[in-house]
Amino acid sequence: MFKRLSSGIARCEGAIAAGLAALVTLLILLNIATRALGHALYWTDELAIHAMIWMTFFTTSATLKRREGVAVTLLLDALPAGLRRLLALAVDALVLFFALFLAVLCWRWYDPATLWAAGFDIQAFQGETFNFMYSETSRTLGIPKFWVWLCLPIFAVSLALHAVVNLGEGLRSLAAAPRRYA
Repeated sequence: MFKRLSSGIARCEGAIAAGLAALVTLLILLNIATRALGHALYWTDELAIHAMIWMTFFTTSATLKRREGVAVTLLLDALPAGLRRLLALAVDALVLFFALFLAVLCWRWYDPATLWAAGFDIQAFQGETFNFMYSETSRTLGIPKFWVWLCLPIFAVSLALHAVVNLGEGLRSLAAAPRRYA
């Protein structure tokens, strides 16, 4: 069940990332055209940056799910198959640790429990926590920045799911591998 969910999410992440890449391209072209005409749309820069950030996180999550990250495999290729599988498990465990650590940091940053306790009153939340993330707005778009930063907790949760699935597959692969005794 988790494997199917992880694969489905990775496909969605890839599709969203592709759409965001197209949006970034269109925004940059629009920016070039409007500046050349002498009527620059300054918000296109900021929107292109935000779209690129979201695209990067979606792409990274899907890439790590598929274990297709850029790697130098010189040492890895020299190892016996059993050690390669153990190293792959260690990498999956580190990815899971990073994802969970990021999720905890995002939980503390967004602090939804305190926001809920404050009755979603931003002023009361800020007064209690000195956390001003919900009132900070972007420069040209004027949208609350917490919407832009939402890519981090989304990334943390999807990456954790992918890492759990990859770790489970690695453990099953290790258990199914023939054992050699000296």
